[in-house]
Amino acid sequence: QVQLVESGGALVQPGGSLRLSCVASGIIFRLYAMNWYRQAPGKQRELVASITGGGNTNYGDSVKGRFIISRDNAKNAVYLQMNSLKPEDTAVYYCNVNSRNNYWGQGTQVTVSS
Repeated sequence: QVQLVESGGALVQPGGSLRLSCVASGIIFRLYAMNWYRQAPGKQRELVASITGGGNTNYGDSVKGRFIISRDNAKNAVYLQMNSLKPEDTAVYYCNVNSRNNYWGQGTQVTVSS
C-alpha cells in the first residue's frame, strides 16, 4: 500500500521561506519520479516541481528561481524548499507519485500573508 505523508505547511509572511517534506512508503522510492502539486481555492491543481529518481528536476514557471525540489532516497523523502514566498503561493501542497496508479498525500496548507 502506497502512502505519502506531507508536513511543513504553515502561515508565513511574504518574502519568507518554508520547507515541505513528504515521506513515502510502499514503493521502491528511488525508482520513481516524485512531484509536488498545489491547489489554491477556486483553482485547478497545478504542478509545482518534479524530480526523477536520478535527481533531474523540473519546475513550474511561477516558481522557477524561488523553489527547490530535492530528495533523499535513503529516507524515502522528497522536499520542497520554498523561498521568496508570495501571497499567490497560498495553496494546499500535495506530494504525488505515479506508480501504476496515481497516489497523493493528504496535503499540507501553506498560507502566505502579512
